[in-house]
Amino acid sequence: MALKTIIGLEIHVQLKTKSKMFCRCDNNAEGAAPNTLVCPICLGMPGTLPVANQQAIEWTLKTGLALNCQIAEFSRFDRKHYFYPDLPKGYQISQYDKPFASHGWLEIQNPSGEERKIRIRRVHLEEDAGKLIHRGKATLVDFNRAGTPLMEIVSEPDLSSPAEAKIFMQELRSILRYLDVSDADMEKGHLRCDANISITEISNSKSQISKLGTPVEIKNMNSFRMVERALAYEEKRQKELLEKGEKITKETRGWDDTQGVTISQRGKEYAQDYRYFPEPDIPPFTPTQALAIEKLKKELPELPAQKRKRYIQSLKLPSQDAAVLTIDYNMANYFERVAQVVNPKLAANWVINELKTDGLLVIKPEDLADLLVRLERGEISGKISKEIFSLMRDTGKKPGEIIESRGIKQIGGEEELSSIIDGVIKENPKTIEDYRAGKKEALGFLVGQVMAKTRGQANPQVANKILKEKLQS
Repeated sequence: MALKTIIGLEIHVQLKTKSKMFCRCDNNAEGAAPNTLVCPICLGMPGTLPVANQQAIEWTLKTGLALNCQIAEFSRFDRKHYFYPDLPKGYQISQYDKPFASHGWLEIQNPSGEERKIRIRRVHLEEDAGKLIHRGKATLVDFNRAGTPLMEIVSEPDLSSPAEAKIFMQELRSILRYLDVSDADMEKGHLRCDANISITEISNSKSQISKLGTPVEIKNMNSFRMVERALAYEEKRQKELLEKGEKITKETRGWDDTQGVTISQRGKEYAQDYRYFPEPDIPPFTPTQALAIEKLKKELPELPAQKRKRYIQSLKLPSQDAAVLTIDYNMANYFERVAQVVNPKLAANWVINELKTDGLLVIKPEDLADLLVRLERGEISGKISKEIFSLMRDTGKKPGEIIESRGIKQIGGEEELSSIIDGVIKENPKTIEDYRAGKKEALGFLVGQVMAKTRGQANPQVANKILKEKLQS
């Protein structure tokens, strides 16, 4: 029996608007005392009327455009009925059959290097519930988060492995941060993922699906690593059941990261269980007319995939460097400012290997560019440049200030180096014999001695050249 893994994702994104989805309450609940950012509307008091947050709708449409979606000509909110202790109204204002965007795609590169288009079923907008806090036998409710704008992105079941699901999530997070619609921090709950996974039987002869699998939903995943681990476990569990001839139960399971297992929580709900109907208090929308879709298209930034392609084709960077630089918008922007002045490959090496993300906050791109220009010109050596870089990071000073105050200057003049090299040759007769006997690595030792005598200030290329000339004479 040949088996194929099929995965679809439901991703919730907390938008970072100033106010909540349907009221004027502050949307930033982090650090606020429980139940201090609430009002009659987000508490679901009788007689209150919601007013939709235009910024949240525009950001949802912009995300839909970035994901190559079709924008709906007609859209509306719906009531989704279910009871949770932290959902004060007893229903959630969401979207059902008329989402703001649908039929899109996101291209990823899977672990084998294959480019794959993962279809996007829909992008819709809803309000978040509150938060339950468990203390011993008691459970407390904090409604600060109730009413937060929550964008839901649903993929088609096009992912074929846990690794692809992780890559999809990482690419989506980069896009959301480029658009600046969400901080998309999974640990803080800004980006949450539920996954549906099934194992399907396929025909060995034609690789066609012969029997559809039973989907299982996994909840409670708040990191990329967790998404991959939970799906890998569930993939293995389902395959083992099928190989034993047992049936898969359609259910919702939670992920226990400590034990590394999924745990059955409840039977899977169906759409009819939610009793959707149009939200009577909010009029329908015609997004393509009311919210200037063409204007939103023009506001789209260059997205990660576009940047990667440009870095590889125009700047001649290796694909791995391009991938690392474009994960974070701020890092990509920093790199580009440095690469305007120095060789892009040199800039990429320093931003990736030396600067790291924390350095972005301390060293200005123009100061790093100044340092690298001096390195390119041969004014300082590679070793000295890293010493200066460390001082720049620790003190916030510019490279010119550090060079002047510490008297750092590369010794590159042949006349000045020649006398130093004469001394090194005189002090190392055995190494000279080894070199002349054919041990070429001896030259590296001699260059090292020159660098030591000059405290790293000698130009190694010039020192190498003079040594060869003197040893061959």
